[in-house]
Amino acid sequence: MVYYNQQEGNRWFMKKKTRQLKPDTVLKNYWSDNGRFADLFNAVLFSGEQRICPGELEDADTEQSTILENREYAQSIQAARDVINIQKVSGALGAQFVMYGLENQERIHYAMPMRVMGVDYAAYKKQYDANAGKYRDSRGMNEDEYLSKMKRADRLIPVITIVVYYGEKPWDGATSLCGMLDIPQWLEHAVSDYRMNLVEARVNTLKLQNTDNVDLFNLLEILLDKSSPLKEIKEKAIAYAEEHKVDKSVIMTVAGAANTRIDYKAFEIGDGKMYTVFEEIAKENESKGRIEGRIEGRLEGEAKGIIVVGFELGLSETEILEMLQKKLNVPKEKAQEYIEIFGRQTV
Repeated sequence: MVYYNQQEGNRWFMKKKTRQLKPDTVLKNYWSDNGRFADLFNAVLFSGEQRICPGELEDADTEQSTILENREYAQSIQAARDVINIQKVSGALGAQFVMYGLENQERIHYAMPMRVMGVDYAAYKKQYDANAGKYRDSRGMNEDEYLSKMKRADRLIPVITIVVYYGEKPWDGATSLCGMLDIPQWLEHAVSDYRMNLVEARVNTLKLQNTDNVDLFNLLEILLDKSSPLKEIKEKAIAYAEEHKVDKSVIMTVAGAANTRIDYKAFEIGDGKMYTVFEEIAKENESKGRIEGRIEGRLEGEAKGIIVVGFELGLSETEILEMLQKKLNVPKEKAQEYIEIFGRQTV
């Protein structure tokens, strides 16, 4: 747990309240800040070189769902980004654009490269559809361009995705599409790969410039290091937060990412330090882990049943997705995971 002081007007007041911060919500809120977002992408993509400026970023629609069309059928692809920004860079050749997507991952997902490829494809398909909508007839187009619904000179905006993993265990899943495939050695050269950019919060090697990001990843590295005794982890976290006067928004994000309950408690500001106290929660976490495991097992069983029956009844993936959210009271992202896991078993 985390305790910190909160100011209202010019006075500090007592307020005791315990709240479970949802990792997905608190992380989306944290990374919605363009300064933090740009700093992370500069660290991952350019080794800390400041190639992306916060002022160049504009929010984009996180809903990237699209329709996959075939001559015989059409299938919807559900894809929603956690955070997405478009960079607009002015140059001698005019404005250039890049789309950056961020995915927050609490657990290891062994199909993550395919998921990233899917949301990236959905982003490209959404661009293509918008561009194709301009060409309602063949005027100004040759036969091939009209058939393609895309002129030879048309270009789409590049899409780059970063996955930030906040789990305690080392990531032991694939980091590229080929890592998920069973490819004969003699065929490896012929198979196209799709690589994802993965950041493990538990191992902080990023060249970050933004103070909040530095504090966020340093604290996460401390808290996710389960090789140390809990008391030592607690003391390190307290010492770091006090020494660096960590902003309370960072404390909240750390608590949310680590799935920790947070207590709001006001007290004297004293010498102006940001006081943080991480409560020892070994027994609580152990108990919570067992309970969550049982709950997750039950939900997976119910999800599988809903998916199997849904496909047998001829329901669309969208209808099954809505049914999972309603019946199991889970977010869209979790329902989509269940479909990815159990949907193939019904084929």
